[in-house]
Formats: sequence, structure tokens, C-alpha cells
Amino acid sequence: MTNRYWCGECDFRTLWLEKAEGQRQLVGHYARKHPGTPLGGHVENRGTAFRTRMGCLLLAAAAAAVAVWRR
Repeated sequence: MTNRYWCGECDFRTLWLEKAEGQRQLVGHYARKHPGTPLGGHVENRGTAFRTRMGCLLLAAAAAAVAVWRR
């Protein structure tokens, strides 16, 4: 599962990263841009639901391509 970490003080956000790397980047951002401010913000999760939706979309596209090809 990957996460994107958002700063609570500005519009900074990390890329989609594993938990430890995302937290490390957010802590580094706060240390550089907001020294002395407690960590804040929120975490956006992109887990299995995203991958499942993408898999279903690819399967539907493949089925449509086969249907067109067989005509």
C-alpha cells in the first residue's frame, strides 16, 4: 500500500510512497519549511482498491478489444 502525505501548513505533498519514506519526507519538509511547528496534515491512502479498479478497467478494455476483433 502506498500513501501520500500532505503538509498541514502549506500545499506540500509527497509522491505516492511507502509509509516510512513518506513520513521521512514529511518530517524533512517540516524541519526545513516550518521549524518548531508540530507535524500536521493528513495521509491519503492508495491501496488495494485502486489496484482492483485498475485491474477491472484493464480487463474490460481487453474484453472490448476482443469483441471488436472477433466481428
